[in-house]
Amino acid sequence: MGWLERNIIEPGKLPLLLALVSFVVTFLVTRGITRLIRAGKGPFRNVSSSSGVHVHHVVPGIILTIAGGFGAVASGQHGFGSGLAAVVFGIGAGLVLDEFALVLHLADVYWSEAGRKSVEMVVLTASLVGLLLLGFSPLGVDGLSDDQEQNRATVVVSIVVNFLFALIALFKGKTRLAVFGVIVPVIALIGAVRLARPGSYWAKRFYRRRPRARARSGLRAYRHDRRWLGPRRAFQDWIGGAPDPQQPRSLEHH
Repeated sequence: MGWLERNIIEPGKLPLLLALVSFVVTFLVTRGITRLIRAGKGPFRNVSSSSGVHVHHVVPGIILTIAGGFGAVASGQHGFGSGLAAVVFGIGAGLVLDEFALVLHLADVYWSEAGRKSVEMVVLTASLVGLLLLGFSPLGVDGLSDDQEQNRATVVVSIVVNFLFALIALFKGKTRLAVFGVIVPVIALIGAVRLARPGSYWAKRFYRRRPRARARSGLRAYRHDRRWLGPRRAFQDWIGGAPDPQQPRSLEHH
């Protein structure tokens, strides 16, 4: 309780913690229900309108996210209202990101290979929010001393440099490192100094006349994917269920 009081409640991070917990719980419960529906077990069924159109849970998710977001803005950081708004927002965000792939592709890819994007987005979001709860600040400005914090120029330079590292990592096709690097600068630095992935903007722009760099980039990407693709997919299947070998269908049916 002492850690919770000192690191979460006093800094005003309790709404963020409530939002994260409700977000993760909502995603896990939703995935559990959809897996039961997929297997034809339990009392749960798909929800359809009177015209037969399947109502995806992204719809109530959007409504709850909007309601929770505006509620959080109106209630401030403290009190019962802020906590309730955080829970509502977390539930809505969990429902929305569980069908992130559907929104991205504008097709029902929930149980297809493309549907893995939803699980990736949920894991990425939960990880980033967890880092914020642990005290990491965006663009690394939390690592400055008292004297540096009083020097505005130092703060601005630190933010710009960390942002550039993250931007370079993004151009090199290292999206995850770029996103996490916004919170933990050393991660962005790693992504910025390593070879770009084949097909990335950086590789097309700077490796065009460097055959050795292109070959090393392709070999490194191949070895990385061969090493991590299987475990990553197994982890995604464990959380969200294995996809079906089928083509995406229209939005009217699950």
